[in-house]
Amino acid sequence: MDPVFKALADPTRRGLLDELFKHDGQTLTSLEGRVPMTRFGVMKHLRVLEEAGLVVTERRGREKLHFLNPVPIRLIHDRWIDKYTEARVSALVDLKDQLEETA
Repeated sequence: MDPVFKALADPTRRGLLDELFKHDGQTLTSLEGRVPMTRFGVMKHLRVLEEAGLVVTERRGREKLHFLNPVPIRLIHDRWIDKYTEARVSALVDLKDQLEETA
């Protein structure tokens, strides 16, 4: 689980995962256009996500497509969040959202 936590710790990598959630199967060029960094920077972040198992790739001809793999996140959920009752977690999330709206 450590590589997954390391990968999720960076806001840019979380943003890349969000982009893949919105539109799965994107090329490096497509992802590069969605974040304010160089192609090389995006490649480095994608490599960390791949090593953590959060992104899987598939070659289609000359293109390399990147796909979100939600399984590692689900395993974290099952291990660390699911052991708490859902009602308590939901109440805390609702409270957080309300406090952020008033701030």
